[in-house]
Amino acid sequence: MKKLIPIVILCSLFTTSGHSQSFYAMRRERSIIITGGLGTSTYFGDLSNPKKLVSAEPSINVGLQYYVTRRIAVRTELTWFTISGDDKDADEKGRRVRNLSFSSSNLELNAVGIINLYSNGNRFYRRPTFNVYAFGGFGLLYINPKTKYNGEWVALQPLKTEGVDYSLIQPVIPYGIGFRLKVTPLINFTFEGGWRKTFTDYLDDVSTVYPATIPFLSDRGQEIGNPAKPGGIRGNPKFEDAYMLVNAKIEYYLPWQINRRGNGLIATKKRNPYSRYTKKGRLKRR
Repeated sequence: MKKLIPIVILCSLFTTSGHSQSFYAMRRERSIIITGGLGTSTYFGDLSNPKKLVSAEPSINVGLQYYVTRRIAVRTELTWFTISGDDKDADEKGRRVRNLSFSSSNLELNAVGIINLYSNGNRFYRRPTFNVYAFGGFGLLYINPKTKYNGEWVALQPLKTEGVDYSLIQPVIPYGIGFRLKVTPLINFTFEGGWRKTFTDYLDDVSTVYPATIPFLSDRGQEIGNPAKPGGIRGNPKFEDAYMLVNAKIEYYLPWQINRRGNGLIATKKRNPYSRYTKKGRLKRR
């Protein structure tokens, strides 16, 4: 029994030390959050089906977030996603005989501001268990619409199917809402839905009319016995294309914070209490 007493004391000391180390790491502020998630993307344009509100196209995102105040944060995020559309899936006969289709892998880089409904506590781990937020900002989108022809994917923008030379890089306005659930002191789970307003009608390479000289792959109706006429309606330019991203994300508080005194990033690691002394036990000169 007497032999067990020192073992119990040592175990208690190690347990206490571990808890104190963990508590120290937790009570130091963390202001930088890394985010990552998966979701779906849905396209709205000349080749989308109005009855299909949500698509199963994949999306992947990663980003960094920083709280400016207890309620306001800023975030930059990179998202890869795909969109597609096909006249064969349309309910209208006029669209089915047009026979156009496309698919596009895209990259979006954005910067947004985030406003939370409830304020965080004076420490990051004292944030609310549940919160709702809204976001809005600005982004750049890279698109590359393609269509499948004879078993191969062909890029449409270089073909100028409507005689228009549009850019593959487009500005977008992202905005939306989400909710956040605190899972652990360092981890949040978020579910977010965001709309993207674009300033182009060429996400799908379809917008206006067939040009006087119809280029290659501009008219796919001829493949099913319905050739187009020059100047005939090919798309609807009254409404610009748009897309929606719905994502489930994980937020993790990195062990760093931004020093607002102008010294940049600093780590939230515990300082060694013996770092001020030499090997002989004397104070180090500074």
